[in-house]
Amino acid sequence: MPREKTLMENLMDFSFDRVLTPRMLRVLYGVHLLIGLIAAVWFVCSGFQTSTANGLTALILCSAGLLLWIVYCRIAVELLAVVFRTCQVITNSQN
Repeated sequence: MPREKTLMENLMDFSFDRVLTPRMLRVLYGVHLLIGLIAAVWFVCSGFQTSTANGLTALILCSAGLLLWIVYCRIAVELLAVVFRTCQVITNSQN
């Protein structure tokens, strides 16, 4: 029984026999959510450094923006997942 290749072995596979992206979708989604959260916190903090009114405005706008960012990231990752699953079904049906 052949053993499963490690992540590093899969990354160095120049024949592209195995597709890595579907397994990395959760990580990519989490990283993008973290980037959005960091950006929102940074904008709110810089807004409060300027003035309280700017900080409150930034807080409201960043809350709405972060919600939209989460929805956007979710749609993009689900679209990628559907594309990879469709390609996998087509490939399996041809074999």
